[in-house]
Amino acid sequence: MQVDFYHLTHMPLERALPRIAERVLAAGERLLVVSRDEAQRAAIDKVLWDYAPESFLPHARLGAGNDRAQPVLIAPDVNAANGARHIALVDGEWRDDALDFQRAFHFFDDEAIRDARLAWMALADRDGVERRYWKQNDAGRWEQAA
Repeated sequence: MQVDFYHLTHMPLERALPRIAERVLAAGERLLVVSRDEAQRAAIDKVLWDYAPESFLPHARLGAGNDRAQPVLIAPDVNAANGARHIALVDGEWRDDALDFQRAFHFFDDEAIRDARLAWMALADRDGVERRYWKQNDAGRWEQAA
């Protein structure tokens, strides 16, 4: 299982998450997006509809329709009602339930860096967990730092 830590420094989540979602869907997979914050879930719902005019990311919020049919499902907790094997934790909070997925994307900013470091260290000794840390360079591109 792979856990990718994404430290948001130059690019906001609203630009980073859709790119990850596109890659997941292009690989024929489904994605669960998790945030406890209702306002953040609403903002993600909106941005996935209109972040780029030439793209389309089919998605819904948990309970808003046929959850099983959704390629991208936005939820307040780890509930992969869409059968996702990929999870994006977007509120800066690590959840050990993410280890039940094939791949986890953990997004955090400077305010949540302490908790992200604790999660990074806690996962160091977990069997079968491969960790990657991504940071943004001055040009805003992602670079693998660990």
